[in-house]
Amino acid sequence: MNKETIQIRNLSIGYPGKNDVKVVARDITATIYSGELTCLLGANGVGKSTLLRTLSAFQPKLGGEIYIQGKEISQYSDKQLSRVISVVLTEKPDIRNMTVTELVGLGRSPYTGFWGTLASEDKEVVNRSISLVGIEHLKDRMIQTLSDGERQKVMIAKALAQETPVIYLDEPTAFLDYPSKVEMMQLLYRLSRETDKTIFLSTHDLELALQIADKLWLMDRQKGVMTGAPEDLSLDGSLGNFFARKGITFDAEIGLFRVENEFTKSIRLQGEGVRLAMLRKALQRIGVYGDTGAESEDGIVVKPDGFIYIKGGVEAKFQTIADLLTKFK
Repeated sequence: MNKETIQIRNLSIGYPGKNDVKVVARDITATIYSGELTCLLGANGVGKSTLLRTLSAFQPKLGGEIYIQGKEISQYSDKQLSRVISVVLTEKPDIRNMTVTELVGLGRSPYTGFWGTLASEDKEVVNRSISLVGIEHLKDRMIQTLSDGERQKVMIAKALAQETPVIYLDEPTAFLDYPSKVEMMQLLYRLSRETDKTIFLSTHDLELALQIADKLWLMDRQKGVMTGAPEDLSLDGSLGNFFARKGITFDAEIGLFRVENEFTKSIRLQGEGVRLAMLRKALQRIGVYGDTGAESEDGIVVKPDGFIYIKGGVEAKFQTIADLLTKFK
């Protein structure tokens, strides 16, 4: 059973302003568990980075309590915290003339003392961390030669080498292309299982978080912070209300958001399978409501080798959806 690693009680966060203290969020009460991937979501400027910095003890909390493994965060010394929390930031590290293995080895600094000399046990931890992330083939590469995705994996391996029960990540997918974003989120999910660590990250990749995260934190200026499994937040309406915008709708059937188009006409569809689904999607994009039950004299029949468009009793056959859509322009 997953353990309660972090307990947050009535937390208020913010920072000093010119003449007063700026409160970003208050009364945050939540729990973060080991062996789970938890994603923090919210609009730009809502305070996600402030929350992460506060949970990392990079800046002081304004009020409330943060317990990590049963101990209030203010009771930890800096040295103790370095063995409890590791942080992977958004910024690309400006590091040159250092190999991947050497950079991951820096994660052992809380244990190696002033000179940073790695003992055999430290080297074993470094190699194991590199293996967990799956970058053995990069061990001898220089950091400046890596892609953004490879560099991010190295920083995660460094955090693993620090051997902390808690890992925080600030926008770990920010500079990655979509396949790399998926790979990164899947990696973090797998690591939470294999290492039983508490992995907590902020992200703007809503669709990926909905599909991969165990728990979501929805951060809003007016509503505060709502937490729960994506499915529970879907069922109770939190997700739909949280991201409610004109032109965006939450589809509770699939648990994802989709663009909501205004329809100018409807057309009856006949067929099944993926080809029908893709046709319906394309029609929605141009403002045409297509459905098997639509009330319309015109229709489209989906065939294995094309599409038959019927208008006023006249049939026309098209090979591709792109060609068919020209009839509606």
